[in-house]
Amino acid sequence: MTLQAELQKAVSMSKTRDSQSARMESEIVPKITKMTVSGKKQSMGFEVPCVIAEENGHANTPQKGLSAEDAGVASGVPEAVSKSTLSQVMQVSEEQNTVPTPVRKSGKTKPQIDVKAELEKRQGGKQLLNLVVIGHVDAGKSTLMGHLLYLLGNVNKRTMHKYEQESKKAGKASFAYAWVLDETGEERERGVTMDVGMTKFETKTKVITLMDAPGHKDFIPNMITGAAQADVAVLVVDASRGEFEAGFETGGQTREHGLLVRSLGVTQLAVAVNKMDQVNWQQERFQEVTSKLGQFLKQAGFKESDVAYIPTSGLGGENLVTRGQISDLTQWYKGKCLLEQIDSFKPPQRSVDKPFRLCVADVFKDQGSGFCVTGKIEAGYIQVGERLLAMPPNETCTAKGITLHDEPVDWAAAGDHVTLTLTGMDIIKINVGCVYCDPKEPIKVCTRFRARVLIFNIEVPITKGFPVLLHYQTVSEPATIRRLLSVLHKSTGEVTKSKPKFLSKGQNALIELQTQRPVALELYKDFKELGRFMLRYSGSTIAAGVVTEIKE
Repeated sequence: MTLQAELQKAVSMSKTRDSQSARMESEIVPKITKMTVSGKKQSMGFEVPCVIAEENGHANTPQKGLSAEDAGVASGVPEAVSKSTLSQVMQVSEEQNTVPTPVRKSGKTKPQIDVKAELEKRQGGKQLLNLVVIGHVDAGKSTLMGHLLYLLGNVNKRTMHKYEQESKKAGKASFAYAWVLDETGEERERGVTMDVGMTKFETKTKVITLMDAPGHKDFIPNMITGAAQADVAVLVVDASRGEFEAGFETGGQTREHGLLVRSLGVTQLAVAVNKMDQVNWQQERFQEVTSKLGQFLKQAGFKESDVAYIPTSGLGGENLVTRGQISDLTQWYKGKCLLEQIDSFKPPQRSVDKPFRLCVADVFKDQGSGFCVTGKIEAGYIQVGERLLAMPPNETCTAKGITLHDEPVDWAAAGDHVTLTLTGMDIIKINVGCVYCDPKEPIKVCTRFRARVLIFNIEVPITKGFPVLLHYQTVSEPATIRRLLSVLHKSTGEVTKSKPKFLSKGQNALIELQTQRPVALELYKDFKELGRFMLRYSGSTIAAGVVTEIKE
């Protein structure tokens, strides 16, 4: 306990000095009381340097010092901040708030530089990309991606042979490749993807986290969860006669999925026109499909330059990893294969500099102490040992371990899909949809907020008190439309009508929503990823929106 004793001594020394300069006391004390309000265990000795540094404008001082009591003194204090520096801080603390800055650096500079530089170094300089595969049910999404993974060598021959045997036995011989991604018994039995399957594969210049989303309309909430975590998308459509039309016309999922990913911020799209072998690789059919889709995607808000169309065959494996060899195809198609197209996607800007945010996609108990949460880091970065705050439950915990693609790592940054091992909080308090954030800059939690929405094709007009399901990141929360504030002009955003009685399809409007339980949201202008949401009603998506104002 020598460290503890030394700290006490240092504190008492600084106290005697403080009595001389009452001015400084008046500066520190309110800060400390302010920090006590947040309800953390206080440990006076450590608090003072943190407080000063915060006063200095460095809001992101290391969390480690903050509650060393909880974290255990040994691990809580960065090695760099030795006992002497700590006591030195205590002594100088009242002189001027210039000194603590170097101390802050001693704990933080190493990682501060690292994160950007390490991101470059990681994966041999390959960029990270999150890809979601979407499309109407039975368009062949899982088979297409399963075959792609097999051709890339991510699935060994023995496993593949086993899948082929088993699927034959089950009377579903053509589903062998889909089983690579549909792992649960129920998914295999029914032949439909239900949950978002996640794997990773590498291309020449990228490391891709692949999310295989379900196409069936009963599982759209799962599909929204997948799409909310993606940067780019592959839309799979079935080229065979009648099938494309079924998926594209009313009641099909092709349109809804297209609208959903666009509203969730995906701007680049590869359209895999699948099952082309069933129409003998006809160019006319390919053009017919692409022209219909092209018009729709343009209306949905995709730029033509960001959409690529690729004829493929998921079951035959044509034009997936290498350019198609079949003469029927090569005589009219000279473009890229699917893998080359995925490789040429531009990775989006990652918000590494913003405060840490992670949306929980899954919670599970781990062997050993603590529990695990998985999700995509939306902003900021995290290191092992940092304190985190979970909102809405408003509980703090410590990140004991971080796993990225099943390998333990010391840190992770925005854009990564990670599994965090957490200690110091109860698993019961956490559910899917909670947001972990930096305790210094927590995310806002509210039950009422205002938003700008775009109404999709709906049968019934939306009125005040309309019940909806709010889909946001990984959350789906029942909500009601409290007020219709105004109708806005589509392109200029000017108010064309205030306090409308109802909203009909295609309108742009400002509304106020009330949720049943508190949700953690950010304003769209501050965090694009955390300010988008979807509204659904009786099994179809009725609107997409962005948060403009958080009430309480």
